[in-house]
Amino acid sequence: MNTLLLHCRPGFEGEVCAEIAEHAAHLDVAGYSKAKPHSACAEFVCSEPGGAERLMRKVRFSQLIFPRQWARGEFVELPESDRIGVLLEALAGYPVCGSLWLEVLDTNEGKELSTFCRKFEKPLRSALIKAGKLKDDAQLPRLLLTFRSGRQAFVGMAESNNSALWPMGIPRLKFPREAPSRSTLKLEEAWHHFIPRADWDKRLAPGMTAVDLGAAPGGWTWQLVQREIKVTAVDNGPMAESLMYSGFVEHQRADGFTFKPRRPVNWMVCDIVEKPARTAAMIETWLGEGWCQEAVVNLKLPMKQRYAEVRKLLARIDDGLKGRGLKVFIGCKQLYHDREEVTCHLRRL
Repeated sequence: MNTLLLHCRPGFEGEVCAEIAEHAAHLDVAGYSKAKPHSACAEFVCSEPGGAERLMRKVRFSQLIFPRQWARGEFVELPESDRIGVLLEALAGYPVCGSLWLEVLDTNEGKELSTFCRKFEKPLRSALIKAGKLKDDAQLPRLLLTFRSGRQAFVGMAESNNSALWPMGIPRLKFPREAPSRSTLKLEEAWHHFIPRADWDKRLAPGMTAVDLGAAPGGWTWQLVQREIKVTAVDNGPMAESLMYSGFVEHQRADGFTFKPRRPVNWMVCDIVEKPARTAAMIETWLGEGWCQEAVVNLKLPMKQRYAEVRKLLARIDDGLKGRGLKVFIGCKQLYHDREEVTCHLRRL
């Protein structure tokens, strides 16, 4: 179990390799990262016993930016028949696990394997329980099997409280027909990722106030309105009429980068297509000046050196806020509904 397998968005394998290698170097975990372009995964192969476990113990998955899921383990070749027998043999040295997830990679080949996994899960689960390798206990590690094909799987494990919230890191969110655009799912996923569900009623409470910069046609505003939050929607473009009839939205035709709220608000959200450095400066201003308590903002990524650029921008925001004497939580993740961007969450403490 000395290899880490990390899922990611296709095309971002290099960013995952750079990110996990940086963490490993910081923790003195010897090894190397590797990935095939557009494979939707990367590996970090540790060259010392127990390296993968130590790396996962010292790094919080929630703090990783580009990986969607991770597990430590090994690849196992599977025969055409008796796959379960081979998997049970491979699991002989693994501890008892408290849950089982069968996963595939976010590729066309992976999607084709989904049907196989659904059919295979029930007999495998029964065999694991019978063999004493699986029992219902949230305190135990999670068994994660990632199938590259019907003939090869990565047999891995991860702590349930230090891995993805959903299989493959992909939330099963349904697009609401009433929402003006599919971008609405970006904000919903961000809330799921950054805010514990038990905190929603307190931190996303009816009667709160928000500003949506670059709001039109209103995908993100729609999410806020569903929580009965009063929104100032800032955009020179038109908003969906249904939102304007809600009674929760005030439309300000203005540039999102020059807009200043009349009074502080609970939330600022922003999904404007702009150079990330300019967006980062805007984030620092909103939190630094106390214009908002929390923010969810997307940073559009450059074509090259994307991980390095994100790290630089996050450090700039952090340094700027600390220079103002502020304590601010900063989280960053490339969410499933993101494309060439990452989502940042900031909260004044």
